[in-house]
Amino acid sequence: MFGRRPGAGGGSAGMPPKDLTPSAASGKTWLPKSENPATDPAADSKRRSDDYYVTKGMIVGALIEAIDLSQLLRLDADAARGEIRDIVNEIIALKNFVMTIAEQDEMLDDICNDVLGFGPLEPLLARDEIADIMVNGCNCTYIEVDGKIQLTNIRFKDNTQLMNICQRIVSQVGRRVDEASPICDARLLDGSRVNVIAPPLAIDGPSLTIRKFRREKLTLDQLVRYGSISPEGAELLKIIGRVRCNVVISGGTGSGKTTLLNCLTHFIQHDERIITCEDAAELQLQQPHVVRLETRPPSLEGTGAVTMRDLVRNCLRMRPERIIVGEVRGPEAFDLLQAMNTGHDGSMGTLHANSPREALSRIESMITMGGYSLPSRTVREMIVSSVDIIIQAARLRDGSRRITHITEVAGLEGDVITTQDLFIHEVLGEDAHGRLIGRHRSTGIGRPRFWDRARYFNEERRLAAALDAAELRDEKQSVGG
Repeated sequence: MFGRRPGAGGGSAGMPPKDLTPSAASGKTWLPKSENPATDPAADSKRRSDDYYVTKGMIVGALIEAIDLSQLLRLDADAARGEIRDIVNEIIALKNFVMTIAEQDEMLDDICNDVLGFGPLEPLLARDEIADIMVNGCNCTYIEVDGKIQLTNIRFKDNTQLMNICQRIVSQVGRRVDEASPICDARLLDGSRVNVIAPPLAIDGPSLTIRKFRREKLTLDQLVRYGSISPEGAELLKIIGRVRCNVVISGGTGSGKTTLLNCLTHFIQHDERIITCEDAAELQLQQPHVVRLETRPPSLEGTGAVTMRDLVRNCLRMRPERIIVGEVRGPEAFDLLQAMNTGHDGSMGTLHANSPREALSRIESMITMGGYSLPSRTVREMIVSSVDIIIQAARLRDGSRRITHITEVAGLEGDVITTQDLFIHEVLGEDAHGRLIGRHRSTGIGRPRFWDRARYFNEERRLAAALDAAELRDEKQSVGG
C-alpha cells in the first residue's frame, strides 16, 4: 500500500509486538462519544482520560513504525487519511484493543488530526462561527462565538504537544518559536492571524491565540443585515471607497477593524495598483493587481529584521496607487501620512483607539515615537492634509460589533484639529435578553468636506441621495418614537 514502509503491510512487521498491550485492554472501556464534544466538558473529562492518551500513544508509535511519512506527505488529505485509517484499523485488530466502532472512529479522527493537521485544534478551526481561539496551556481552551467567550473541553496531551503544534503553525510562514524567540506573530494559510507566546514568558504553558477568518468573506451588505451599519451609512462608505478618500479605521481589539478594511477594499477599481503592508498577511483583496508585503522578525543573531516602516517607505518606490497598512502602531504612521499627502489618494490603515478624537492623538503620538522633532502644529497640519475620514468600530458589551462613527477631518482651528461626525450610533437601551438596542443616525450634515472629490468621480448624486435618505429615516424614527 502506498505510503507504508517496506515490509510493514499485512502483518506485524515494523510494529513492536509486546509493548502495545494497553491498560484499556485489561477490562477498561471508554464511554460512548458525546453528541457534541466541543460543548460537553463532563463527557470529555471522562472520555479523554489518561488511559485514552496512553492507548493513543501506543497506536501512534506503531503507526510511525508502519508508515513512510515522506510518501504520506505527498498524498492529498483524503488519500492520506485513507492510508492512516487502514493501518490504524490493522493495529487495533492485531493488538486486540477494546473499542466500539464509534470509539475507533474517534481515535482515528484524533490521530489524523495530529498527523495531518493541528491536532485538537482541527474541530475548532472547522467551525465557521468561531471568531477567536484562545489556548492557555494544554488544559484550557476558550473560543469566542457571537462576541461572547466560552470555555471548551478541548485539551492537549501535554504542553509538549501544544508547543509542537505551535511550531508547526508558525513554520508554515517561515517563522519560529522557542525559548530563544518566545514571541511570534504568524498566520494560517487562510490568513487567520496567529500569536504564540511560549515559556519561559508564558508561565502556565504555551499561549496560542488565533483570530479566525470566515470562509465566506463579509461584505458591507452583510454588515447591514447584521445591524453593524445602516443602509445609508453603508452607501456612504461605498462612496468613500470609490472616490479615493484617505481612510483610517479605528477601534479596540476584536472590534472588526480588519473585516471592515476588507469590506472597503471591494470598492477599489480593478485597474489600480495596490500594495499592502502587514505584520501577518491577512488582508484578502479581490483585485488582480495587488502586491502583498509582510514584515520579518530578526534572526537568531539579531539581524535581518524588516519593520513596517521599512515596508511603507519601500512602497513609495513601487509605483503604488493605493497603500494599505494592516495596522499602524509605530513610526510608520509618518511615512503613511507622507504617502497619503503625495499623490497616493485612497490609502487606508487601521489603528487602536477608542474614538475618532483619540485616533488623531494616537497618530500624533506614533509620529513622535519615531524621534521626529517637529512642532506639534506641523504634525497636526500634516494629519489634516492627509486623513479624510476616520471610521470607528466597536465591540459593545453584549458582544455585538457596530460602526459607531463615520467622522470627517474638517480642518485646523488654531492648534486644534476639528472634526465633524457624519453618522453616529446611539445606544437606546437593551431588551429582555440583554442585547443592546441602538440605531445609526445622520448628524444632518448635507455637504461633507469631500463633496468636491465626489463630484470629480461623478458620485455627488449618490452622496446626496444617501445623506437625504439618512435624514428621512431619522425623521421617521423620531416620529415613530
